[in-house]
Amino acid sequence: MAKTCPVSHKSSRVGGRYSNRTRATQFNPTGKSRRQPNFQKKTFFIPELNKKITLVLSTTAIKTINKNGAYKTLKRAGLI
Repeated sequence: MAKTCPVSHKSSRVGGRYSNRTRATQFNPTGKSRRQPNFQKKTFFIPELNKKITLVLSTTAIKTINKNGAYKTLKRAGLI
């Protein structure tokens, strides 16, 4: 899978984990975890170019493409 979304530039983040019991008593870290964005493989048909493009995008990028249009969004991202 892709490491970074080419449209929204989302990538993984590191977050800590603490149980509520630990927060109430003392500082006792349970380790850090890497949180991955929700990547999906999606095929778009672009009528301006008369071709299909398959990309691995985050779900927010897919929603942006559905709202603003594939050609406009992908051109702004530099993918076309």
